[in-house]
Amino acid sequence: MSDPLVELRGAMRRHGGVVALAPLDLDVAAGEWLTVTGPSGSGKTTLLNLLAGLDRPSEGTVAVAGEEVSALAGAALARYRRERVGLVFQEFHLIPYLSALDNVMLAQHLHSLADRKQATEALERVGLAHRLRHLPAQLSGGEKQRVCVARALINHPALLLADEPTGNLDAASEADVLALLDELHAAGQTLVVVTHNPDVAARGDRILRLEHGRAVAQQRPLADDEAALVRLWLREERGEPLAPRDRDLAARLGWSDDNGDAAGCRRRAAALVRRQRLAEVLVARTLAGDVAPECGTVPPVLADREQAVAGLLGDPTTCPHGRPIPPA
Repeated sequence: MSDPLVELRGAMRRHGGVVALAPLDLDVAAGEWLTVTGPSGSGKTTLLNLLAGLDRPSEGTVAVAGEEVSALAGAALARYRRERVGLVFQEFHLIPYLSALDNVMLAQHLHSLADRKQATEALERVGLAHRLRHLPAQLSGGEKQRVCVARALINHPALLLADEPTGNLDAASEADVLALLDELHAAGQTLVVVTHNPDVAARGDRILRLEHGRAVAQQRPLADDEAALVRLWLREERGEPLAPRDRDLAARLGWSDDNGDAAGCRRRAAALVRRQRLAEVLVARTLAGDVAPECGTVPPVLADREQAVAGLLGDPTTCPHGRPIPPA
């Protein structure tokens, strides 16, 4: 990773007597995908608002690309929002009486001058060349979100912020939007993505978990092959078709039934899922007073501790969310 694009130093936000975000030191490198997870009310959106310049810290500093956002006001702050950050929300916030093309051009107009050719190319980039003239009501949820991504990127922001970008989407639309975010990340775009979805979280370079406004954990997701195996297992468990981005991985890893490695892949995936769900049971029973942690957010039990943890817990057969724990 390169030098930090985002730097928070002691940044905190207080609303009256309530601390929405405790003092936080955080660096995000240029080109990094940082995922932010945590329960509702944990400070995730507050963090995004600070980065976007939509709110300012009560204490500490927030800097993006060397510019101290927390010190900006008036025209300088508006310029920062137009030029440095792109925003993608769970709700689409598209102008209902404007076409997809005009919605993107409006973002250009607010920045400088609208350019129909550039706006068209932005929509082509997200796979909507055939939907330029359609109104939001004529688009699917996934198509609307892709318009939002094109709108967020039209002014070439250094930082793309996404708040639950797949929260309102069905499985197929979610897969399309995530494939697009993967492409942007591979091309060097810096992303900070808030999500409750462990499948989304696993795609990032790093996961920051917040609870009650405090950073409680930072971790790297599973290695690429391991994360892919877990995704394949979860999709099969839920009866969902493979996402487009997973098909090549499934073939390479030997997940397919017509490949001799299929049984071995499923054993590896089962072991990974087992250690994850044992960890969730352990946390729910011993650390959180029987309050179940969010699916997929607890670091898995280490392989060499799996048997001991399972014995300690009485060899549970389901996780706190009722999902089966694969047998050893």
